[in-house]
Amino acid sequence: MSVDDRFVQDFQRGEEDEPTGVRNEIVTGPVSDWATDFSHLEPEWAADPYPILADLRKRCPIAHTGRFGGGWLPTRYEDVAAIAYDTERFSSRAIVMGNFRPPHELAPVGSTPPISSDPPFHHHARKLLLPAFTKSAVQKREEAARATCHELIDAFEGRPSVDAAREYAQHIPVRVIADLLGFPQEDGPRFTRFIENVLEGVNLPPEERMARMDELFDYLLAQIRDHLDHPRDDLTTYLVNAELHGHKLERSHVAGTMALLLIAGIDTTWSAIGASLWHLARTPADRERLVAEPGLLPTAMEEFLRAYAPVTMARLVREDMSWNGVDMKADDWILLSFPAGNRDPGQFERADEVVIDREVNRHAAFGLGIHRCVGSHLARMELRVALEVWLERVPVFSLDDPAAVIWSTGQVRGPRALPLRLGR
Repeated sequence: MSVDDRFVQDFQRGEEDEPTGVRNEIVTGPVSDWATDFSHLEPEWAADPYPILADLRKRCPIAHTGRFGGGWLPTRYEDVAAIAYDTERFSSRAIVMGNFRPPHELAPVGSTPPISSDPPFHHHARKLLLPAFTKSAVQKREEAARATCHELIDAFEGRPSVDAAREYAQHIPVRVIADLLGFPQEDGPRFTRFIENVLEGVNLPPEERMARMDELFDYLLAQIRDHLDHPRDDLTTYLVNAELHGHKLERSHVAGTMALLLIAGIDTTWSAIGASLWHLARTPADRERLVAEPGLLPTAMEEFLRAYAPVTMARLVREDMSWNGVDMKADDWILLSFPAGNRDPGQFERADEVVIDREVNRHAAFGLGIHRCVGSHLARMELRVALEVWLERVPVFSLDDPAAVIWSTGQVRGPRALPLRLGR
């Protein structure tokens, strides 16, 4: 038996033997009081969480819920930052808050390293990925990303309106990440389904969630096998051959990192692109200014990231403790809301306003602490190029039907449907 065959068999066996973790009941439905019963799965949260967060910040800055087996929601920037940097008391072994807590045995690696990894393993897992996401490496992908944007807008010819989420924003990171990992471009619809299963299916029974995850990892196994048989110059081949401390990466490490890049590398970016277009469609003054002053776009883009930060991460409390006046229990969830931190008036002037020429903007859209997004250069490039091309090709646009805009639920927030009227 070849080394490659053993790698594939080990991967399959690891998936079959993976422990099922802890089950907790999720209770959905109307929230009685966001301070004591919050839920990030409710429609009013998806539609507009910012008034809820502002209210909590004033009267209960660290909210609690009994749902999901118990969890906490800090709303002040200083608390969000403190938890993000505190790896001693808060674990990253689970980053999606739902009805499943991975067993402690998965730490410090976690299921999707490095984002699910705790120190000291995290440092080494993250370091492996850095070469693929440097500014120079990202710059090499810009031409293809720009061509993709033009191709997508070419398809709008003669149409009075389009869905900018489904027909533009969602396709750009799909193609970029598929090329990065060496996956077939035509598999894009599969990627969308994987993302919805992982990030928006947290209210499903654990058995169904695991079945849906099996579909993702079956796909990844097929890609690993193909790359073992036909090595090429992409990140998947690199991961299969990479070594840590003189040994090839564990099967679960390779698959988990691929899953992370496939899901987190796509949904976060298409959400940022969609939210930025939504803002410009409903704010003609900002749209007109950026068309007239394209050099302002990099600054405006950072403000869109601050104001509409798409990502909320989760942590798990390591052991019973009192923290900033609340009594946390071991394995309580922490919903680490970077969007809440970015709207904190204690950290930002005019925090609830979108100021496209904001000069000082140390936002947390890409996270804080050791888990700050390793792909931030890539995400920024995709967002910038997507907006540059759109404003160049479609300088006049507006919301076709504001009531038809649909925002995603869960921990990554962005438009899933964004009907725009093109032209005047």
